[in-house]
Amino acid sequence: MRIGIDLGGTKIEGIALDSKGLELRRFRVATPRGDYDGTVAAIGGVVRDLETATGGTGSVGVGIPGTIVASTGLVKNANSTWLNGRPFERDLSIALDREVRCANDANCFAVSEATDGAAAGAGVVFGVIVGTGCGGGVALNGHVHAGRNGIGGEWGHMPLPWATGDELPGPECYCGRRGCLEMWISGTGFERDFAAHSGRELRGKDIVAAAQSDDAEALSAMERLFDRMARGLAVMVDVLDPDVIVVGGGLSNLDSLYPAVSRLLRDYPFGGGVDTPIVRAMHGDSSGVRGAAWLWPPQVS
Repeated sequence: MRIGIDLGGTKIEGIALDSKGLELRRFRVATPRGDYDGTVAAIGGVVRDLETATGGTGSVGVGIPGTIVASTGLVKNANSTWLNGRPFERDLSIALDREVRCANDANCFAVSEATDGAAAGAGVVFGVIVGTGCGGGVALNGHVHAGRNGIGGEWGHMPLPWATGDELPGPECYCGRRGCLEMWISGTGFERDFAAHSGRELRGKDIVAAAQSDDAEALSAMERLFDRMARGLAVMVDVLDPDVIVVGGGLSNLDSLYPAVSRLLRDYPFGGGVDTPIVRAMHGDSSGVRGAAWLWPPQVS
C-alpha cells in the first residue's frame, strides 16, 4: 500500500492506494496554519487514520508547497511559510517511524499524470498547474526530476518571455521581482490583466462567461492569456522538449485553452514547427495527492 499526503494551505488530504493505483481510502483535515509542530502531528494523524481504516501499513510520500534543499534537508520557497527553514522531511520520518519522501506539489502532479494519468507511459512530462498561482514540475520516466537545487520546473518565476513594451517591467511578484510568469497567467494574473485593460473587475469565471458572449474586452483578455502561456511553454520546450505537457488547476477547465495554446506554441520555440501535445490532467485535483503516493517506486509496498 502507498499513502500520499497533499499538504495545502487550508487542508491536508491523504489517500491510500493499492499496488495498482486503486483508491482504498481518502481522508482530510484542516491545516494547522502557522503551527509547524501541529502540521507534523496532523499529517501523522492522517496516516494513522488511513492505516487503521485499511488494516495495512504503507510507504508515505508528501507533496509540499515548496522544496527540500538537498544539501541541507531544509524547506525553502514554501508559501506555507512556517515550513521554511525547517527539516520537515526528517521530522515527519521521525514522527512516523519510517522514511518519508517529500516533493514539491507540482512535481507530484507531474508524477501522477505520468504514472497513470493523461501522460501515462511518456518519458518526459512537464506538468503545469495554473490556478490561483502558477507552478510546474518535471517527471522523467515516472520519477520526479527536482534538480540539484530542488527547483526543477519552476517556470512560474521566470520572466515572461519576449515581453512587449506594454508588458514591461511587469507586475510586482511576491518573490520580490517583477514580471514573473505567474503574475501574467495565473487566475489572479488573468483577472488583474483584464481589469487593467477594461477598467472592470471581474472574477476569472465571469471573464470567461463574458468572452463566450462575445464581449470584446474579455475576448482580448483570453487571447493575451493564451499567448503568454504559449510563450512560457515555448521556453520549456526549448530547454526540456517534453513528450507531453499536462495542464491542471482551475484554468485547465477552459476547453478553448488547448487548441489555442497548441496553435500558438507551434512557432514560438527555436525553429518552429513543434507538435508537443498539450492535454488536460486526468486526475484533476487528485493528481497532487496521488503523485505523492507514487513518490515510492513500484517495488515498494
